[in-house]
Amino acid sequence: MVSASAAPFRIVHTVCSHDCPDSCAVLVTVNGDGRAVKVEGDSSQPVTQGFLCGKVAKYLDRVYSPERILYPLRRKPGIPKQALQRGHEHEAFERVSWDEALDAIAARLQQVSDRYGSESILPYSYAGTIGVLGYGSMDRRFFHRMGASRLDRTICSEAGGVAWNTVYGKKLGTPAEDFRLAKLILAWGANIHGNNVHLWPMIEQARRNGARLIVIDPYRTRTAALADWHIAIRPGTDAALALGMMHVILNEGLEDRAYIDAMTHGFNELAQRARAYTPERVAAWTGMTAAGVEQLAREYATTRPAVLRLNYGVQRAEHGGATVRAIAMLPALTGAWKYRGGGGVLSTSGAFKWNEDAVRRPDLQYASPLGREARLVNMSALGQALTEIDSPVNALFVYNSNPGAVAPNHNTVKRGLAREDLFTVVHDLFFTDTTDYADYILPATTFLEHTDIQGAYGHYFVQMSKQAIEPVGESRSNVWLFGQLGQRMGFAEECFRDTPEDIIRQALAISEDGHSANPEMEHITYEGLEEQGHIPLGFHREPEVNPFLPYTSETLPTPSGKVEFYSEAMAAVGQDPLPAFIPPTESRWGKAAEQYPLELLARKADNYMNSTFANLDGHRKMEARTNQRLEMHPEDAKTRSIVEGERVKVFNERGSLRLTVMLNADLPVGVVATRLDWAKLHPDGLNSNVLTSERLTDLGAGATFYSTLVEVAKN
Repeated sequence: MVSASAAPFRIVHTVCSHDCPDSCAVLVTVNGDGRAVKVEGDSSQPVTQGFLCGKVAKYLDRVYSPERILYPLRRKPGIPKQALQRGHEHEAFERVSWDEALDAIAARLQQVSDRYGSESILPYSYAGTIGVLGYGSMDRRFFHRMGASRLDRTICSEAGGVAWNTVYGKKLGTPAEDFRLAKLILAWGANIHGNNVHLWPMIEQARRNGARLIVIDPYRTRTAALADWHIAIRPGTDAALALGMMHVILNEGLEDRAYIDAMTHGFNELAQRARAYTPERVAAWTGMTAAGVEQLAREYATTRPAVLRLNYGVQRAEHGGATVRAIAMLPALTGAWKYRGGGGVLSTSGAFKWNEDAVRRPDLQYASPLGREARLVNMSALGQALTEIDSPVNALFVYNSNPGAVAPNHNTVKRGLAREDLFTVVHDLFFTDTTDYADYILPATTFLEHTDIQGAYGHYFVQMSKQAIEPVGESRSNVWLFGQLGQRMGFAEECFRDTPEDIIRQALAISEDGHSANPEMEHITYEGLEEQGHIPLGFHREPEVNPFLPYTSETLPTPSGKVEFYSEAMAAVGQDPLPAFIPPTESRWGKAAEQYPLELLARKADNYMNSTFANLDGHRKMEARTNQRLEMHPEDAKTRSIVEGERVKVFNERGSLRLTVMLNADLPVGVVATRLDWAKLHPDGLNSNVLTSERLTDLGAGATFYSTLVEVAKN
């Protein structure tokens, strides 16, 4: 609990745990009544640099929103599971105590396990919080011990992560602070100004020193609008462009043969593959000119240092794994890793080696009724899992996510959630698209209301997030909730009584001398982290004296020990060992385009975090210009006799959505765009995921949100 203080105000160090690479250090000012009155970025954290994004700068609107769920709720008898109108949700639920809710939930889960088997229980969670404790600790212990199905958490980054690791073996990258030293920044599918904003000052400093910013993105994002050169390629053609760049680089002898000979495997095979990707062929796929392909390749290969910021949007296509592999190989081909301020980054998460087995306890599965590892259910195919007849899900426990909004193939997901025989529990802060279908709703905490520890996927600092305020209402953390449920289920293991401090010490693998035993964390103690708030990983402690240059000398954790252009491991399982461009099934080159000729960019909103913040009026006002809009190129609108501001139907074989047209000449012809929103905030109770499919990516079995075809017609 929060300790009392005689001072009228106190400042508490926390960490924003929302799904963002920046993982900002946040200072919370708390008044004498225990109320948070201010949030600000910590100026002493080298990446946060004293400012917050527009989403989190308004965070107290979320913490103290009058719409927060403040106590446990139970669905009233006889109320069907269906979408509910915003503001009327309380009509379907009644207040119960925590004891009533926990006892009833534990009893029902036991009944489901006894009758249908423990694997008919499915947890569903993702990165509503990315703190170590909140993302996966006591919850994993609980579901492991119960023998519930395991969730394959693929929906966001799995395809790209698997792809990057086939090339490099570990997700590392150029430190954010070193981007200021680059002379060329290539932002590939990365809206840095919109969702990685703390990298932006580094880029601006580099540009003041003469660097150029090139953005590759089908959509003119905030970042693209500020670039020196925006290349609006067609969706899903990124692999073709990367291979075309390789063709030019190799044809003109611009590769770094010294780096290639020392650090890579399979160069000759890659060179042979790249020969087929002439600038003319690539131009025909991407919508660029052949001269544009050549210029991009030459500029990238001849500028030092050149750094690549690759984001996860490109891997949310059918062949997203091959795409990330191809793009990831570029800095190895040019030797960009050798230069401080050069190289690239997709994610830095591979640097944080927490003691996950101690935190998540996968060994508890062998004490479950199964006595073995449970089946794996892919979260990107939730609709299929909930409507499966042969291996049904009979209980669903949702936390850290809102699948009623974010899961693909929305209509199928809704049909599954609406099953009256499906027992559903949701732990959340607000009435969402998912809580509408719950049997029990449990109030969750924000990052101001619990303690956690956190790494990052955009920098190299371990951070402690202290509890700043008492939980609002009767809200409770994930650690508390699943610990209580474990005890009520009769699980005797002492780990279900661990406190947050216990689990943090386990994550750090604190040794007898008080220091962490985790790699690159040996200088960290619990007390030091609690006092300082943020401590860099070992290799990043003296960046000016000993800069971190990944993939330059050490043996890599790949089968060959080197950067793998060619993967024997992939060849052994029948996959293409080299990257290639294959047009997505749902693209302008596929048969489905005869009926649905427009490629849809089902984009994320700049001022929401996936579906988080979408219900808050202040954030919605920031998105007002594009809320419930379909952006179309004027040529596409003209051929359909559609004008600006007209209400239209966007549809394919999976569903349809009514939106208002907004003309956008910056889109490629044949491409339309809309933004993810809560379905219940749309007049028809739908969102863009009625149009997306459950088709999976080539690597990592991730979601393919950006391989979607539609047609548009007058409403």
